[in-house]
Amino acid sequence: MPHVDEHGQAVGDEVPGWTPRTPPAPVVLEGRYVRLEPVAATHAAPLFDALGGAEDAPLWTYRPAAQPADVAAMARDVVTPLASHTGSLTFAIVPTQGPGPEEAAGLATYWRVEPDHGVIEISGVLFARRLQRTRAATEAMHLMIGHAVEEWGYRRVEWKCDALNEPSRRAALRLGFTYEGRFRQHMVTKGRTRDTDWFSIVDGEWPGIRAAHQRWLDPANFDEAGQQRSPLEVGPRSQG
Repeated sequence: MPHVDEHGQAVGDEVPGWTPRTPPAPVVLEGRYVRLEPVAATHAAPLFDALGGAEDAPLWTYRPAAQPADVAAMARDVVTPLASHTGSLTFAIVPTQGPGPEEAAGLATYWRVEPDHGVIEISGVLFARRLQRTRAATEAMHLMIGHAVEEWGYRRVEWKCDALNEPSRRAALRLGFTYEGRFRQHMVTKGRTRDTDWFSIVDGEWPGIRAAHQRWLDPANFDEAGQQRSPLEVGPRSQG
């Protein structure tokens, strides 16, 4: 039942002792399979190696920036703007196992941070092809969600994507985000209209989602060939 205020109007639950959350600060997040480092100029070359080939062009379709043509363009158009953006924090995703370990192979950003309300978005997720569908990729997102909720005390973690970006939509649902709706004609990107799908995890959901992630990431869940024994199953989520 909703609470009722002195005017007889329904109001939300109180949040006892609420204070604004800490804005993101540079930090290294390390797990069993991956390390997340604040993106820096030194990551431009390995990121271009991982994401700059002709075969990688489809990875840039839904990003606001065009695919960089060389290392200098990766540094100028991608790394420097992300590293210098006030109020956000972008990580270079560095797998520590598998092919090409210890070289940056992806990006992800804490974006649109609202400390007053405890809301933070994971945005701009970009995985090199060798990082996709790996334990490192899943663990990278697990670490970012967990740090935002457990260490910085955020109440809501958001995921937004182009409504036509099916891989991103599937990733959000697989990780345990709940679909909340579609913002029609939300943006103009690269001269094209974009509808945006919104997803979220709230803090009360995180313990169950965290446990599901941990079960999937457990080395015992993988056979000698590295194939999963059981899929990541968080529970029923709205498909939209």
